[in-house]
Amino acid sequence: MPQSLSNVLLHIVFSTKNRLSLIDEAIEPELYAYLTTIFASWGSFVHKIGGAEDHTHIFCTLPRTISVSNLIEEIKKNSSKWIKTKGQKYQNFFWQSGFGVWSVSASQNDALVTYIENQKEHHKKQTFQDEFRQFLRLNKIPYDEKYVWD
Repeated sequence: MPQSLSNVLLHIVFSTKNRLSLIDEAIEPELYAYLTTIFASWGSFVHKIGGAEDHTHIFCTLPRTISVSNLIEEIKKNSSKWIKTKGQKYQNFFWQSGFGVWSVSASQNDALVTYIENQKEHHKKQTFQDEFRQFLRLNKIPYDEKYVWD
């Protein structure tokens, strides 16, 4: 086979540093659009972006030409620089140092899109930290609580 083909689907989650509520209604649509353009520039297709005031969920493809950690580093670095240009309120914006990422089966596309669309409602009942711990458990990712948060 002369060409390399892939369809690696990822669910990426990361928060603002110290989970500060900085992703407000004023910046959210523009931030998500900007994130989508960064992903596209790396050859990644974004199926859905959403979240709450203190974190973001991204459902996307992993391009064949970049590692997961390098893709997320580029996304966070570029979006953090960009958001700081959007006014005084965002001058001290930072993403948390780490991230969570796990693979998604193509059969779960619709369910994940719906889950991301309902984030604001979901977080009326569950904190980001509890949600993140649940994802780690479901995906059998070992972790040490003292190193997960910053």
